[in-house]
Amino acid sequence: MNNGPIVSTAKEGDPGLAGGAAIPRAQDQLFAPGSSSRAKYAALVVGRPGMAALLRYELVIGLAQARAGALGLVLRKQLYPLLLGSCGRNVVFGQNVVLRHPHKIHIGNNVVIDDNCLVDAKGESNQGIRIGDGVFLGRNSILSCKNGDIELANGANVGFNCEIFSASRVRIGANVLMAAYSYVIGGDHDFSQADASVLEQARRSAGVNIGDGAWLGAGAKILDGVQVGAHAIIGAGAVVREAVPERAIAVGIPARVVSTR
Repeated sequence: MNNGPIVSTAKEGDPGLAGGAAIPRAQDQLFAPGSSSRAKYAALVVGRPGMAALLRYELVIGLAQARAGALGLVLRKQLYPLLLGSCGRNVVFGQNVVLRHPHKIHIGNNVVIDDNCLVDAKGESNQGIRIGDGVFLGRNSILSCKNGDIELANGANVGFNCEIFSASRVRIGANVLMAAYSYVIGGDHDFSQADASVLEQARRSAGVNIGDGAWLGAGAKILDGVQVGAHAIIGAGAVVREAVPERAIAVGIPARVVSTR
């Protein structure tokens, strides 16, 4: 536990955070005095300063994001890559896919990002989000960085209504299957000072690694600092607080290993 002074965001130089940078809350950024609304919007959403970057983002989103049907698919396929750091061939973006800090999002070939997904690479010093070849990101799922990095390796399959959060580094290995409503939580809060709210105390992150070929059952939750070995299986609804070895089967709250494949 961190017994240092109470702060509302992660402290500068905290080794558990990507690049050692602070993680400001969105409301602090939105309502801080001294910046224009345009500058705040650009910092939170566009990720780059300047009118040219803002206008490009607004034009692409306005034309394509909410457009239904085949026309919407075609527009997003043609226009979204203009915002991204890189984008491969045959990438399908569903309706209402939201991109934030898109210049730090890199997508491989033959990828599907289904309707209503949020892909947010926000951060001051992070590298952002890398999505490998053949990845599927299911409807309503969220990839969320707070100055962290997320990697979805080749062939990863993320089901509907999942969330992957990173305040340092989270890797989802090749051919991992994340069933619906799974959560990978690459960040945590200090709560050592009982007379202060959790929101007032420092944030920390050790990151998460899910090994190649692993399977997370529906509703599984992988907490910060956990390593799940290759080809392991995590049972539906399990809460994983400790490392799971390769090819192990872990179930329950908290999860425990019950057998080996």
